[in-house]
Order: sequence, then C-alpha cells, then structure tokens
Amino acid sequence: MANIASQIKRNRQTTRRRARNLAVRSELKTRIKSAEVAAASGDAAAAIEALRQAQKRIDTAVAKGVLHERTAARRKSRLARRVGQRIG
Repeated sequence: MANIASQIKRNRQTTRRRARNLAVRSELKTRIKSAEVAAASGDAAAAIEALRQAQKRIDTAVAKGVLHERTAARRKSRLARRVGQRIG
C-alpha cells in the first residue's frame, strides 16, 4: 500500500480512469455487435444506422484516449466491410 501522497492520488486517478475506460470499451463492443446483428437481419437501413452509431462511438473512444487512432481506423474499416458484405 502506498504511503506517499502523490502515489495515493495516482492510485485514485487510475481507478477512475480504469472504470471510465471499461465503460467506453463495453459500449463500443455493444454498438459493434448491434451493427453486425442488424446487418445479419437483412434490414439495410437499420444496418447502416447501427454502423454509423458504432463508428461514432469508435471516434469518441479515440477522442477520450481509450483507443489509438490506427486501431480505430482498422476497426471501422473491418466493421464497414462486414456490414457491407451482409447487406449487399
């Protein structure tokens, strides 16, 4: 257990950031999965909207520092390709 004030504060910060990052990642996975499910159902309009929402959340994760820019670009590209193949 830390007994230095700066380390105690750092531990508090780390705990808060970890909780935020977990929430962002969880929502990201949910949005991606809903886009894939919508594409599998065959409803093109719903699939496109779900894809748009997933891409928006991926961009938000980059802005918050949860994902790296290139990781986000790769995920968006792969998701768009999977959705496009299913509806199209």
